[in-house]
Amino acid sequence: MLWTFATFVGFTILVAVISYVKTKGDDQTTADGYFLAGRGLPGFVIAGSLLLTNLSAEQLVGTNGQTWSVGMSPMAFEIVAAPCCIILALFAAPRYLKSGITTIPELIGLRYDRNTKLWFSIAYILLYIVVQIPVILYSGSLVFENIFGVSGILGITKFQAVIVLCIVISVIGSIYAIFGGLKAVAVSDTVNGVGLLIGGFMIPFFALSVLGRATGGDGLGIVDGMRFLVANHSDMLNSIAPADSLPPAVPWPTVFTGLLFLGLQSWCTHQSFIQRVLAAENLKEAQKGALYCAFLKIIGFMYLALPGVIAFALFQTQGNQVSMMDEAYPQLVTQVIPAPLMGFFAAVMLGAILSSFNSVLNSVDTMFTMDIYKEFVDQKASEAKLVKVGKKAGIVFAVLTTIVGPLIYFFPAGLKTFLDSLVMLIALPVLSAVFGGFFFKHLPKYSAKVILLVHVILYGSFLLFLGDRFHYLYAVLLLLPLELLLMFFMNRYNKKKNHALAWKQEDAGAVDLTPWKYRWVATALIIICIIAVYAAFSPIGIGTWGYAQAW
Repeated sequence: MLWTFATFVGFTILVAVISYVKTKGDDQTTADGYFLAGRGLPGFVIAGSLLLTNLSAEQLVGTNGQTWSVGMSPMAFEIVAAPCCIILALFAAPRYLKSGITTIPELIGLRYDRNTKLWFSIAYILLYIVVQIPVILYSGSLVFENIFGVSGILGITKFQAVIVLCIVISVIGSIYAIFGGLKAVAVSDTVNGVGLLIGGFMIPFFALSVLGRATGGDGLGIVDGMRFLVANHSDMLNSIAPADSLPPAVPWPTVFTGLLFLGLQSWCTHQSFIQRVLAAENLKEAQKGALYCAFLKIIGFMYLALPGVIAFALFQTQGNQVSMMDEAYPQLVTQVIPAPLMGFFAAVMLGAILSSFNSVLNSVDTMFTMDIYKEFVDQKASEAKLVKVGKKAGIVFAVLTTIVGPLIYFFPAGLKTFLDSLVMLIALPVLSAVFGGFFFKHLPKYSAKVILLVHVILYGSFLLFLGDRFHYLYAVLLLLPLELLLMFFMNRYNKKKNHALAWKQEDAGAVDLTPWKYRWVATALIIICIIAVYAAFSPIGIGTWGYAQAW
């Protein structure tokens, strides 16, 4: 236990020291300096920060819990992120950087009007405070409770332990997000990203070795474990789920349709993701960061999906019963990681949790300060005052999300499904507003608000009345084309009846817009890797037809 504690504290302090050294002396008194790291992030930092913003305990716990339950089909969440990063690099990033924006709602305001900007800012902030940040806090607390047994150490109930851990994570994460600004968040993300790749990849290899020994292999450890997995559970290694599958499985018709739309809103319009790209030194570095991240997401199935299937095989061999899928990954970790490495893994997990928490919190601060306070409260506020307001708002938002986080303990479904289904209530109309605004040049100012209202009514009705019968990705698959079609007709009507002038995007001259010369080569390699991974985890690879479910 002493060694575990020492390695945990050591790596955590190392991240803090590196973040401090790299940000010491930076100008935090301006809005660009605080919210956009002075528009000076290089590609590898953007890639690391994008990865860690996306990855947190709700994915490590949630996605591996899903694959423990239904096999490899949820790995699609990782693989489909790669083409979304391509679209971010080649289509979205050049347009965002051209406008010189700080937030996505700011872009919506430029394309439509101030009221639309306010609508979407409020909707985004509510989504982050009520859903996204609380899920990050709760899932992180669940991981540490299952790994370290905090409730037993402190002599309290599991729910009380979750409350304590939510508070601890919130306080530490807020220090980075509120007092360090975006650059401190991005640098810590990069260091933690290296740790996560090392720590995350340890789990499947240790787990396969334990599985090989548990099934009486030939003493080859990892090879024996993989051989047993392929021979006895190849149905769980098949990523092609039937079309009528329900969550947490991903039906095959939705993989590059509805799920792609879900991914586009995350990687191309989600403020906490896009803020890293907006902070790029230039377009070349932004494209490098997005495309590097695409490669990292493709290999992510190794630690975000495969361990769940290994856990299913191992627990079945041991006769170990897991009642909730969100407990599968933490139980696997406690079984397979050697004690001396547990502290390092815990520190890596804390880094992943903190990175997502402080990234989203920083984005909420940015949207509130730049899109609401500066635009509607005090248009003459100085740069220093905006930074001060952002820090105060961050404290308030951190407190609110810490109150909501522990309440997810009583939510019966898996973390990942809960988050992904609810997030589309607001996120999809943002995608429609942004991409539709680029595609259709004669849209009336009210069109984005119409799309938001229509989507909330239709998707909300689906969740209430059909959510238990059909996968939510089918609703996403239908609604995005429907919303773009509606925008097409509004665009056509406004052009013909009102003789509206075409919208023209202005170049703000914020950064150099020269693209990366190897972007198309990187894109081709990414597509080849996607095809190779899906071929491997299919009936033409190591998977077989048949569909197993653990519970």
